[in-house]
Amino acid sequence: MTTATRSPQNTLVHSYLFLRRAIGLIGLALPVVLVLGKQLVQGGDLIGSLSGYYYTDLRDVLVGAMCAVGVFLLAYYGHDYVDNVASTVAGLGAIGLALFPTTPDHDVTAWDRTSGVLHWVFAAVFFLSLAYFCLRLFPHDGEQPPGTGVVYRVCGVVILACLVLVALAKYLDLVPSLHPALWLESIAVEAFGVAWLVKGQTMEPKSVP
Repeated sequence: MTTATRSPQNTLVHSYLFLRRAIGLIGLALPVVLVLGKQLVQGGDLIGSLSGYYYTDLRDVLVGAMCAVGVFLLAYYGHDYVDNVASTVAGLGAIGLALFPTTPDHDVTAWDRTSGVLHWVFAAVFFLSLAYFCLRLFPHDGEQPPGTGVVYRVCGVVILACLVLVALAKYLDLVPSLHPALWLESIAVEAFGVAWLVKGQTMEPKSVP
């Protein structure tokens, strides 16, 4: 009877794929869990942004998910120095936005305002780093099946577009009753989740013959 052995290289590859899949799955699940979970647990109105769910009963889910993503990104070892720097920056951004909550709607203190500013800085760093992965790193590392490069670029563009639209909606106070920031942030997180799942070979677009 022979015993299957796994080379160190194969083990490393499987570790990469696991990290990518874990990051992608958390990204896909987080908006759904926060929105639906809050409605089931607390009821009431929707929150204006994903970050605002920090002030609901789903706080631990938000903080735990973002810290998990941050740790996975910090542990992610890419193909070169640029990969490693980008994943480290993104990981620090994820952990930072989790530990420094957005400014609450009521009873705002000086620390709340400071924390809110730090939150948006870390959030911008996190999402811009993810967009960089999608637009520059993922399409050019030579590991993906044909057609995946388009998926990465679309995800990167979606992330950047959502960031711009969130800023505009907040600055111009556009249709706040429709919670534009919540939906745009959710779309950006879903795009990041899709990109990392594709990179983890969990979701692969079929090539057109």
